[in-house]
Order: sequence, then C-alpha cells, then structure tokens
Amino acid sequence: MPTGAKLTAALCLALLAFILSEEIKPLMPEGTSFDNFTYLNMAIGLVVGWVVMGKRAGRGTVPAINNGISGVAVMLFWGLFIYGADEMFRLAMRNRYDGPFEALSQIFVIGLDYATVIFVPQVIATVLIGALVSGLVTESASRRWR
Repeated sequence: MPTGAKLTAALCLALLAFILSEEIKPLMPEGTSFDNFTYLNMAIGLVVGWVVMGKRAGRGTVPAINNGISGVAVMLFWGLFIYGADEMFRLAMRNRYDGPFEALSQIFVIGLDYATVIFVPQVIATVLIGALVSGLVTESASRRWR
C-alpha cells in the first residue's frame, strides 16, 4: 500500500543515487561507458527506498537512522551486484571463463573490485550523510502523513 513514507524514502534514495553516480564517474577508469549508469542507479534507489526503507518507517529517531543506513547499504549492494553481473556477462561473451560456476563466482569478485575503486573518503562521507538524512526525512514523512 502506498504511503508518504515509502514515496519519501524512494525519492530520497533516488536523489542520493544520482549524487553518488556523479561522484563515482570520475573515479572509474578512463574510457568507461556510462550509458544508463545514473538512471539505473536512480531506479535501484527508488525500488530500495520503497521496499526496504518505506515499510520500516515510523518507529522513532534511532531506528530511523538505522533504517537510512540499512537502506543505503542495500542500495549499494544491489548496485555493485548488478554492475558486477553486467561485467561478468560482458567477459563471459568473450569466453573468459572455463565454466558457469566460475563466471557466477566472478560477479562478487568484480563487485568487490568496483567497491575498492569507489569507496574513497568523499564517497563514504556522501553515503553516510545521505543515509542519515534519508532515514530522518523518511521518519518525518511517516509522522506527518499517517
């Protein structure tokens, strides 16, 4: 059922995904294609905000901060997983893997490689501040629009 908290959480995480996408682009290797990078990240933020954060709103200030942190962590996990899977499929089409299990295990390795590239102090600060603000704004919306 749609609520103000779900909509607010979805919009907050979509905005945070937009900001993070623009911060991450200069960190990636030169020549990286960013076709739908920002739009896909915003879609991930919308879905995670609606599904994860929105339904857990309305429990108080400290749970709101925890809600924001967990929502952003889930958003980052799915982003790294999706881009790891995309890169794995690209490499699999070039016959870089000996079998399907090696290819599937490489999703997580590639995701961790991306994580080491993007987790610099500026991005970490944006993630933490965005998680805090998203959680508190979602909590405020939950209280305001019951």
